Amino acid sequence: MNDSQTTTMKDIAEKFGVSVSTVSRALSGNKRVREDKRDAIQKYATEHNFYPNDIAKSLRFSKKKPVKIIGVIVPELTHYYFSSVLSGIEERASERDYRIIIAMSKESYEREVQLCQMFEAHQVCGVIVSQAKATTVYDHFKSLIAKGMTLVFFDRICTGVSASLVVVDDYMGAFNAVTHLINTGCKRIAFYGMRGNAVIGKNRFNGYKDALLKAGLKLDEQLIFECDNRADAENITPAILKKFTPPDAFFCVNDDTAIGVMYTAKRMGLRIPEDISVCGFTNGERAVACDPQLTTVEQRGVEVGREAADILINKVEGISPFDKIEKRVIRTRLVVRGSSR
Repeated sequence: MNDSQTTTMKDIAEKFGVSVSTVSRALSGNKRVREDKRDAIQKYATEHNFYPNDIAKSLRFSKKKPVKIIGVIVPELTHYYFSSVLSGIEERASERDYRIIIAMSKESYEREVQLCQMFEAHQVCGVIVSQAKATTVYDHFKSLIAKGMTLVFFDRICTGVSASLVVVDDYMGAFNAVTHLINTGCKRIAFYGMRGNAVIGKNRFNGYKDALLKAGLKLDEQLIFECDNRADAENITPAILKKFTPPDAFFCVNDDTAIGVMYTAKRMGLRIPEDISVCGFTNGERAVACDPQLTTVEQRGVEVGREAADILINKVEGISPFDKIEKRVIRTRLVVRGSSR
């Protein structure tokens, strides 16, 4: 380690061959750590100008009531799913006497880095984040953890960082949705999926693929498209529906994309669900505001938010070990409405 760089709790842990939580206990004077090792860790930290996260430290060891703030980074606020997750985070945080600061990455890697640096500088006690689509380098997340800050991912998780996460069961949600379409007589089911390499996109595609294979239907590459918003759906769907053998159903990665498909099909004179069945993924307010109402997979965003907040607060307060990686999976639910047969 270069002494000109900021010393982190992880650096100290590696120096002494112990866990980050052991370093944290040693710096707080916890007698669970052997006295000679405790003294050595404290001496090393002082010599290398290590300053722990004051907010997190005071939460764990002070009898006073400090300001308890959680940073939250979402790609956008207008998407129903993210707003429902925020509702769950705020609900649980308020119950446990915490406050949240919400920031949008706007799907920008550079902005996401800046937000992490801002939260780090202001010493929030932890960060809950759904990463931006443009993010492929993860040093800003690793820096938070190295500084002793709790990090929890939700929805779009980062496989390159060892951190706790809360996800919905995207695979089974997609599998059950496509199985429903097949059971109602659909044979040529188009897939509108996410751009990029996000884990949730891969899981939903795998659920789609496996549902077809289990039913004995061939995976047709000509029915698979990168399309994850309404505007693009309205742009590409007319040509797809004009094919000699068009799809008889669409499974879409989110509700807005599915609504774009329905709008386009109806504009072209097709009936839903008699001619085309459509299924989305979210179960937001727009799913019941369209005609017919949309069959979709419910993500239960509020529960995702509650679980993410609980993981973070439990780590900050020492209820669960700082370095324990937790994964919680929220079950999805298929909501059948008028857009499928």
